[in-house]
Amino acid sequence: MGRAGHLAPVSAQPLDVSFVGSFPRVERCPPPGPPEFAFVGRSNVGKSSLINMLTGRRRLAKTSATPGKTQLINLFDVASRWRLVDLPGYGFAKLSKKHRASLEAMIRAYLDRRESLYYALVLIDAKIPLQAIDREMIRWLAGREIPQAWVFTKVDKGRARETNRQLRENIGELSREWTETPPIFRTSAEKHIGREAVLAFIEEAIDLSAARTESP
Repeated sequence: MGRAGHLAPVSAQPLDVSFVGSFPRVERCPPPGPPEFAFVGRSNVGKSSLINMLTGRRRLAKTSATPGKTQLINLFDVASRWRLVDLPGYGFAKLSKKHRASLEAMIRAYLDRRESLYYALVLIDAKIPLQAIDREMIRWLAGREIPQAWVFTKVDKGRARETNRQLRENIGELSREWTETPPIFRTSAEKHIGREAVLAFIEEAIDLSAARTESP
C-alpha cells in the first residue's frame, strides 16, 4: 500500500499559496500552466478541511456544517510550482436533480479535458462503507486513463478498531478491480495525519514527469 502507512502527524508548516480564481466551467479556466492536482469527492467527505490541513491555511477552502458550498472550479497556486484544484463535491442530495447533474458535468469536463491535470485525488470517507458514487467516479477515471490516487479521510473518527476495519474493507473492495492499485493515503484533517505523505507524493509526481520530459 506504499505511502498509506505514513500515519505520524507532522507540523503544519504553511505552504506558499495564492488564489488564482474560481471558474464556472473548464473553458473559463486560465490556460494550462503548472501541474494541477485536483481534489474530488462526495459531498461531506471533508475535502475543504483536508485542503486546509495540507496547505497549512485554515481558511483557504471554505468549510461549513452544510455540504455543497463549493460549486465552482477553484484554483490555487502553490509555490509557483503546482496548482491545487478544489472541485465541487458530488452527490449532494439537497440540490435539485438538475443542479446536481450540472455540477457533476462540470467536474467531469474538467477532469476529462484539462491538459495540465496530473492527478485526480479521489477522497473517500474511511469510516463508512464504500459508496456507489465513489466507485463510479473511480471507474470513470480509470476508463479515461486519468491518473488517480485514493485519499481516505477521517481516519481518526469513530472507534479506532471499527474505522480501521471499515477502511480495510473499502480498500479490499476497490482493489479487487485493479491489477495494481493507485497510490493510497490515510488522512485526518484534525490530527494532520497523512499531510507529509500526500505532499511528498505530489512533489515526486512533478519531478518524475519533469525527468521524463527532459530525457532524450
